[in-house]
Amino acid sequence: MRQVCISVVCAMAVLLAACGGSGSAINGNWTAALSNPDGSTAFTFTATLSESGTGTLNVTNLSFSNSSSCFAAGTTATGTFSSTGTNNGATGTFEMTIQSGTANTNGSNQVALQGTLSSNTITGTWALKGTGSGCTGSGGFTMSKKM
Repeated sequence: MRQVCISVVCAMAVLLAACGGSGSAINGNWTAALSNPDGSTAFTFTATLSESGTGTLNVTNLSFSNSSSCFAAGTTATGTFSSTGTNNGATGTFEMTIQSGTANTNGSNQVALQGTLSSNTITGTWALKGTGSGCTGSGGFTMSKKM
């Protein structure tokens, strides 16, 4: 009986480790550079991402490195992540939306990012729409996980 219990406990530990492995590829601190079509930098930011296990991303510690009147105090972000593979070889689709806060003096602005995770890097496209002066645009982005 004791051997059966030990076997069951070991099997459960393996299952729990497998469940947590796929979501953990996105978990951590990230830096992002959003580029304009001409290659110039539009925005840079850092954020902490954590996947809830249901594909929903929790985005915390969002901080723009370059000042932008499009995104001032109260800016929030939400997202989703769908992974395939394991932690070391995970890939997946990534979506994130950054919304300016209601107290933003330069209108209501939103940037949407869509990309793919591969080897601790997310690459894709972004589009900014808003009512603020100078708060429109689109281009490509790269996000890198800080190790």
